[in-house]
Amino acid sequence: MKKKPKTFSKSKALMVARAVLAEETQALQAAAGRLDDNFSRVVELIRRAPGKVVVVGLGKSGLVANAIAATLCSLGTTAVYLHAGEAAHGDIGIVTQGDVVILVSKSGATPELVRLAPVLRARGAKLVALTGHRRSPLGEEADAILDAFVVREADPLGLAPTSSAIVALALGHALAVALAQAEGFSTEDFARTHPSGQLGRNLLLRVADVMHGLDEIALTAPDEKIRDAVVAMTRWPLGAACVVGPHKKLAGLVTDGDVRRALQQHEDIRPLTVADVMTVNPVRIVPETLLGDALRLMEDRPSQISVLPVVDAKGRCLGLLRLHDIYQH
Repeated sequence: MKKKPKTFSKSKALMVARAVLAEETQALQAAAGRLDDNFSRVVELIRRAPGKVVVVGLGKSGLVANAIAATLCSLGTTAVYLHAGEAAHGDIGIVTQGDVVILVSKSGATPELVRLAPVLRARGAKLVALTGHRRSPLGEEADAILDAFVVREADPLGLAPTSSAIVALALGHALAVALAQAEGFSTEDFARTHPSGQLGRNLLLRVADVMHGLDEIALTAPDEKIRDAVVAMTRWPLGAACVVGPHKKLAGLVTDGDVRRALQQHEDIRPLTVADVMTVNPVRIVPETLLGDALRLMEDRPSQISVLPVVDAKGRCLGLLRLHDIYQH
């Protein structure tokens, strides 16, 4: 067994990493430059097909195929992954008339996939070869080809599927995105395919769905003592108290940070009123706002906000929204 090098410096590790990324970037750029009508043919083949997309692979190519199928589904194209080894033992039943099957193989000569090709065609499927060798058994059998050729792999031995895997996956992503745009896939469509994740939550839910109403938050008035506001904030520990005037109109906001700063600046805070420490005209939000937009309002700023007062169109206080409420499931 070959002995490991005694030392492998941090600078050497960085040099290797940069070389790998550069090699894979070059492979991606070359693949982009080779794109031709074959790619458009695959897009139209899938758009015209009455069935689904089945992505087939084995080994590392199987992992890539699985990821491509997942991305297609995520962007609105019905797709499933089929393990090439299991296909010959009953799983090929998932392929039906009108499906488009994408066969992922770097060599285009993977025996399990080559044997499947005529069987898949007999089941009424159209075939796409995602391969690094156009003139291969799969390339010759396919109705269209996605060219994933790479000059060399990124590992020093040139053996591990590094650059080739990245290019194949990127072509799958390009196909998924092109199909999504061709079908007019929208933000609302994306939300419907991600109802349980944070992305779907941000796109589907509104501030009104997660905010804390007036009966759940600390309320105070500008002329109240700061001590009374602290007592209310202790009872409702949401990180802030809404300061309201007549008709519950928002006058300001007192946060935990405001109270801490008051303690630092004053030996005795008992004489202070809420008006002395509150933020006048704080950033606020309306209940109809999508959570994703609320998140951007809170985070995309030099100083992030962890709590927002919620108001109606007339500026009347309706409640509070915390950053935690956006992420909470």
